[in-house]
Amino acid sequence: MPGDTTTYASLHDVELCRFAVSGEGRAFGELVRRHGSGVRTLLRRMGAQPAEADDVAQDAFLTAFERIAEFRGEGAFAGWVKRIAARLYLGRLKRDRRLKALDDAGIDLETPGEADEPGDRLDLDEALKGLSTAERLCVSMCYGAGLSHNEAAEALNLPLGTVKSHVKRGLDKLKARLSSDGAAMEGSRSHG
Repeated sequence: MPGDTTTYASLHDVELCRFAVSGEGRAFGELVRRHGSGVRTLLRRMGAQPAEADDVAQDAFLTAFERIAEFRGEGAFAGWVKRIAARLYLGRLKRDRRLKALDDAGIDLETPGEADEPGDRLDLDEALKGLSTAERLCVSMCYGAGLSHNEAAEALNLPLGTVKSHVKRGLDKLKARLSSDGAAMEGSRSHG
């Protein structure tokens, strides 16, 4: 346990994990405080509504708490818990059958997101809404949750090449939308 002069807020994540393994709940609480917002943001970027993102994030932290002894400190705790959250969210989607198309080979996954109104300020969350469901999931899992292309392919039950294609197309669309030239092109297309 930290001494009187050391607080949990001043400790590194790896140290907090060691304390959590030994049963110190306040140490794990500090990890939740530090990384909860980032986990919820990732889930919203993957397509979860705010309340659902909160639920899945809570489940992810409960799972992380139960498996804290498995965290070896070889990577960032934030990445580890985000991978747990991403997998839980995908499991929920599959159970709810909202993404049945991801499980069926050969079905077109190109479902466009909601269009932005001209003049809306573009940010990453808004730009992600413009991706297809498959592109948003693949980009979020590979760049938000830190999964490799192979891990994302396994989690989504898609061929590796398909995941790579969705990531490439998604990143190209994001770059175009987030650049000032891309925003101007989007505005001219919506009026033409």
